[in-house]
Parts: sequence; C-alpha cells; structure tokens
Amino acid sequence: MKYCSSCGHPVEHRVPAGDNRHRHICPSCKTIHYQNPRIVAGTVPVWQNQILLCRRAIEPRYGYWTLPAGFMENAETTDEAAARETLEEALADVIIEQLYTVIHVPHIDQVHIFYRATMKSAEHGAGEESLETRLFSPAEIPWDEISFPTVRRTLEHFVDDMEQRSFPVRVSDIRHPLREETGKTSE
Repeated sequence: MKYCSSCGHPVEHRVPAGDNRHRHICPSCKTIHYQNPRIVAGTVPVWQNQILLCRRAIEPRYGYWTLPAGFMENAETTDEAAARETLEEALADVIIEQLYTVIHVPHIDQVHIFYRATMKSAEHGAGEESLETRLFSPAEIPWDEISFPTVRRTLEHFVDDMEQRSFPVRVSDIRHPLREETGKTSE
C-alpha cells in the first residue's frame, strides 16, 4: 500500500502506538490500515455418496480439480459464502450440513473453511470459473490433479470419514515448507 484509501496521502509503514505489528498509517488523517487474513469458504458437496468437484478455469492451478470455494464477501456468513460459491462455480444448490474443516494457511494470509453439504438434486454444471464439474466416487478422485493442499487435505479426511460414517470438525494448519523447517522463507 502506498496511499491512504481515505484521503490519498502517502502512507508510512510503522508500528502504531499501543500495537505490536507494522501497519500502514496515514500521517495526514491518522487512519491505520489493518490488513487481515482473507477467508476462503467452500463445500464438500455430495450426491448419493459421490463428491462434486470443479475443474478450474482460472489461475492459479488452471485445469486442476477443486472443491467449490472462494473468497468470502462482506455482509455474508461463512456458510452463506460456501453455498454461494458452490452455486457460482458448480451450478449446484446445496444444503449446508455442518462445518467440516478449518485450515489456517498463514504464509498466504488465508483461512480455508469447508462445510459438508448435500446437493438438493444431481444437477450441476460449470460456472464461469470452472471448465467442467463432475461427481466422483471416492475411488475415482483424481488425486494427482487436485488443485490445492487445503482441498487435498479436506478430501482425504472426507474419504476416510465416509468409511467411518463419522464427520468430526477438523482444524489444522498448512505452513510454508521453508518457514516450518528453518523459520525463513525463500521470498
């Protein structure tokens, strides 16, 4: 950030009084610009024991399979965002069953939240951000073509939990490999 979104004055990057982190601060209007993690909300949509996946039509990971998910918008709840993203990306109307995974991804300032969801019908299709959609049995999931670690982890849990017929809420972290090993980044 170079300029204040409130008054247009150049901002400074420093720790404000009473804080412990660097922030973008406008010396003119005194606005402190907080930058917080973004929430990605999505679903594990199921129809008759098959999981609905979308093949991405956008970068990153164009052409890879994913669960329908995307950034939460202002004025919506996480479950509303998850249902909206499922409708937008997979043209599937779902009933949100329960919170399923919460995966913190601190190295990219995101939190990914997935809900278990039941499709209201077998109808689905490719929204603007999808090349195609398809229902997969657990044995058919294209594991080598899964888009993101959070999606893979959620699917792995889900397939295991389908066998157990128990779906606990799972909370975990996915950290940048170099930060985890050395405390440093390659950036």
